[in-house]
Amino acid sequence: MSSSFRFTIEAGDGEARAGRLETPHGVIETPCFMPVGTRATVKALSPRELEEAGAQVILANAYHLYFRPGAETVAEMGGLHRFMSWELPLLTDSGGFQVFSLGDTARVDDEGVEFRSLYDGSRHYFTPEESIRVQELLGADIVMCFDECAPAGAGRERLERAVARTADWARRCRQAHAREDQLLMGIVQGGTERDLRRESARRTVELDFGGYAIGGLGLGEERAAMVETMAYTAALLPADRPRYFMGLGDPAGIVDAVAAGIDMFDCVLPTRDGRNGAALTTSGRLNLRNARFARDDRPLEPGCGCYACRRFSRAYIRHLVTQKEILGLQLLSLHNVSFLLDLARKAREAVLEGRFEAFRGSLSFRAGEPGDTDQRKEQT
Repeated sequence: MSSSFRFTIEAGDGEARAGRLETPHGVIETPCFMPVGTRATVKALSPRELEEAGAQVILANAYHLYFRPGAETVAEMGGLHRFMSWELPLLTDSGGFQVFSLGDTARVDDEGVEFRSLYDGSRHYFTPEESIRVQELLGADIVMCFDECAPAGAGRERLERAVARTADWARRCRQAHAREDQLLMGIVQGGTERDLRRESARRTVELDFGGYAIGGLGLGEERAAMVETMAYTAALLPADRPRYFMGLGDPAGIVDAVAAGIDMFDCVLPTRDGRNGAALTTSGRLNLRNARFARDDRPLEPGCGCYACRRFSRAYIRHLVTQKEILGLQLLSLHNVSFLLDLARKAREAVLEGRFEAFRGSLSFRAGEPGDTDQRKEQT
């Protein structure tokens, strides 16, 4: 790990752990949820609102910023922190998931991936070296290796190729990466196959990255298989490095991840649900378009300290949503992000106090609510 970073485990409770990741732009207390700002903005929320809600780090995407406004433009503007006026830590995804989500329009070989831009249809070729070049120009604190993300339901042969390429591309990313003020994280693939996860973890850990991510899950597989594979993979990763589950944002899944020893997670789910008129709560996902909320004077989540819950009723927010007023979507997005940030903070406190399992057992939210699966499918 670069001298610009330091990761410390402060407490453990079973496999769950509470830690501190020191970065050039501040400390990230883990476990933590990272709101997704794909195009250098978390949809419907300002940096001030995110900071006030307790966000410690947000995620942006190298693929999208490569096209608009361009990594060179961001660099000329002083880097991503200055460009988007976010002074706390940033993480950039490599663009691997977005490239491979293009399906048949992408052509993969051992060197990289050729694909068409979703913006104008132009042809482009991404390699591990190009992904690192783009991420170095953007200047986030934490950057990701370029990996091959096999689709849900992929056969054994397809998964084996993805594991092999991911390991080779990780080596090339390691060789290409030169910025000491960035923490490069390796990614473990392998679907739900234990032997492939073990092989991918072994080959990735051998390269001695500053942190490790679990990719290729949350893409539509059975929930039990996802949770089991997540826990199995986490146990294969070094205990002294941060662990990141890519694309996890439903409340039950976050608690499962913490229980497995995961430190960081991100997802578009809270803002996507907000834009679709839904609220995350301890009693489940609420569809504010439902008529039963028309005269409901309660806040979205009783006891929640976010601005939406402090000031407005479910009835009023339902009115905004049904009348297509943008304030409704903003308030729901703010609440949903705040809810997940608060959930991660409470999980951390429970680990520090040695009561994580009691905390986990006290939660009443339901898994598998509509919108809680295929979480990485939409990255906007």
